[in-house]
Amino acid sequence: MDKALRSLVDWYAKVGVDVPDLAPAVAPRKKRASLAPPPPVVTSKPTRPKAQDDRPRPDATRVAKAAKTLDALRTAVQGFDAGALSDGARQAVFSRGNPDADLMVIGEAPGRDEDIQGKPFVGQSGQLLDHMLAAIGLTEENFYVTNIVNWRLPKNRDPKPEEIEICRPFLDRHVQLAKPKVLLLVGGVSMTALTGMTGIMKTHGQWQDIEIGGDTLPALPLYHPAFLLRQPALKKEAWRDLLSLRAKLEAL
Repeated sequence: MDKALRSLVDWYAKVGVDVPDLAPAVAPRKKRASLAPPPPVVTSKPTRPKAQDDRPRPDATRVAKAAKTLDALRTAVQGFDAGALSDGARQAVFSRGNPDADLMVIGEAPGRDEDIQGKPFVGQSGQLLDHMLAAIGLTEENFYVTNIVNWRLPKNRDPKPEEIEICRPFLDRHVQLAKPKVLLLVGGVSMTALTGMTGIMKTHGQWQDIEIGGDTLPALPLYHPAFLLRQPALKKEAWRDLLSLRAKLEAL
């Protein structure tokens, strides 16, 4: 209570005026200084690690052209870093059969069994393919087998265009070195990659001319054995295509 108010209250008391008790004076609170928000913490933006496909890869075209023999090409493919494509596989899958055969069979991509053994068409689909070719008198001495893509894909999915592009120089060089006279394109992916055509249901059994390395080769699209295992009714159509293949080989 300040002195002026104290004197007034004392005077009221002397003259007989009832005055209520007054609360003791409270010292005025000092005004707190406003707290400024803390300055923002400046941190450098974290660097996002490069995706596996972004890391530098050797030039597949240069590597493929440098191979002068099939053995050298096999070694080059096995040692090639194809990024995420090869990271997910046990090993590269190159070929099986007779490299001197007139017929070269080109499939799509390795599956689980092929990834384990390092050879194309050795699983259930491969067994059916061998039976189909045996039905027209061909054994492994009469054909040579490879794939569009040399590494197994996750969950055996179809290869993407960029994955086919990675492997394409190796396939072209493979054909140039093997020098087949006839190509058998097994499955829609193989057909599209080499001819640009789509729709295996419409184009199977129709001969196409393919130019690879300056040479023009006759190529026959054929249903993939895995597809025939799911659609056995189409085996009659596949049989007609195989008879066309046999006639082409006999005419060489």
